[in-house]
Amino acid sequence: MDRKKLVLLIVALLVAAGTAFAARSIFTGASAPQAGAVPAAQPKGPKVLVAQRALPVGTIITADAVSFQDWPQELVKDAYFIDGQADTAKLLGTVVRYPITAGQPLTQGALVAPGDRGFLAAALGPGMRAVTIPVSAKTGVGGFVFPGDHVDLVLTQQVTGNGPPLRTAETILRNLRVLATDKATDNEVVDGKTVVRDFRTVTLEVTPRIAEKVAVAQEVGEISLSLRSIADNQSEFERILASGDVKVPEGASKAQEEQLMRQAMTKPMEGNTTYVTGGDVSRFQSSSRPAIAGQSAPSAAMGPPTGTGVAGPVHSGPVVRVTRGKETTEEVVGSK
Repeated sequence: MDRKKLVLLIVALLVAAGTAFAARSIFTGASAPQAGAVPAAQPKGPKVLVAQRALPVGTIITADAVSFQDWPQELVKDAYFIDGQADTAKLLGTVVRYPITAGQPLTQGALVAPGDRGFLAAALGPGMRAVTIPVSAKTGVGGFVFPGDHVDLVLTQQVTGNGPPLRTAETILRNLRVLATDKATDNEVVDGKTVVRDFRTVTLEVTPRIAEKVAVAQEVGEISLSLRSIADNQSEFERILASGDVKVPEGASKAQEEQLMRQAMTKPMEGNTTYVTGGDVSRFQSSSRPAIAGQSAPSAAMGPPTGTGVAGPVHSGPVVRVTRGKETTEEVVGSK
């Protein structure tokens, strides 16, 4: 073979081998991770106060509703609450003025503090009203009622007539949210324990119609608070679902069902009241309303008529209606 051709063949083989080795190195380097490579650390900014869950308008800030979280320095605003600069103890008991989503930083303009103008109005839900009722240690669950709790209202009264008075107790309203006790809208915590304190008034969130009922109930008799258990929510929600008052869309997720439950359980409830009379407690007490002059003695057996807090009339025997001119009376058959 010609020497010149042999040299060209050797050079071609060397070029091909070099090209193959270079290509192999390129593909191997692209697929294999580089040993010891550490991703660049993201620069951390200060910790800002963010919402732990969705906070609708009127939410009273509690310790479990907010927390501090790392936030990028370039996104920090002057209105944010910065860890080390903000006193979170002073934020407890404030009320959310604008809706805040979960994970969103809280701003100073989004909260209203007790004593600020419009504080109570911000604490109320849309269409709701605030009413204040006087309580004592006996009627206020011994002070174990705190802002944010839900209570029932029990009305005790005496119905008088020509006989012994009828003593009654009736649950007239249910699931009312406590906005404040006296002028406090937050819970005082010492050494990790909530302080129980006496108070003389309780402010409740109600509908306009319920506000009217509360005003009348205070004139009729004495109002007592009955503290509701947190565990009542699920059973009460199942009852509401069964009644058709709340409809859950088909295929709704667990989160959607919980949201519907929270919305339903924050609403005050009226109607379907329960009651007891003195006769239900003691055999020596009356179980029916005493008769009034010229009327037959009614009984509590039929329950209170709609819209009233006293028992409806039940006569002790057959009754006929007698009309004399424009006046109609009921006469018990056989009575003198």
